[in-house]
Amino acid sequence: MTDLVLSESLAAARARLDAALDAAGRPADAARLLAVSKTKPAALIRQAWHEGQREFGENYVQEALDKQAELADLTAIVWHFIGPLQSNKTRDVAEHFSWVHSVDREKIARRLSDQRPEGLEPLDICLQVNISDEASKSGASLEELPALAEAVLSMPRLRLRGLMAIPAPAETPAEQRLPFARLRQALEALRERFPEAPLDTLSMGMSADLEAAVAEGATLVRLGTAIFGERHAR
Repeated sequence: MTDLVLSESLAAARARLDAALDAAGRPADAARLLAVSKTKPAALIRQAWHEGQREFGENYVQEALDKQAELADLTAIVWHFIGPLQSNKTRDVAEHFSWVHSVDREKIARRLSDQRPEGLEPLDICLQVNISDEASKSGASLEELPALAEAVLSMPRLRLRGLMAIPAPAETPAEQRLPFARLRQALEALRERFPEAPLDTLSMGMSADLEAAVAEGATLVRLGTAIFGERHAR
């Protein structure tokens, strides 16, 4: 991908998000673009940064650490870990990321809190919900959410911000909206239960269903292919 193509695709992604927010009757700053850069080289992230993109999502810990080292000169860059997280990787994530979107059990959350360095801000957390009840996907069930949220809220080095989900593919926009609506309702229920918590984030929507997610209240949309092109197998 050339610099010009990336510039154009990033501009198109931003325009698409703006149009979706406008169509949903939401403010222009109600949702942010998270550029999913997994499997993409650091050079592309650097170019996107020069185009004004600041938030990037990575799925693989070692790959992300290598990129972070190469891009250490970039200021105000925000790294989000969005992939499945194993216990033996929590220390690296706790030390090198600002956000984690894929917390789905108390054990992982507690390790992240215990391993978050005191000199850093608390780690921003989204709880991953298996919103379509798929056996092949990670995530807490809706029934497990209140107890998991309460546990995370008690952890001093974490800051619970909201929920994340990756719904099963759907054919129509109306069908796409249904799981996103359930996730929004789950967040609203947590806000009522924990009114002092900073629950302001719905991480939902990707290249195929951005509009449906924004219509249901997404605040972070995760776009990879739409920005960086098709991914190559690792």
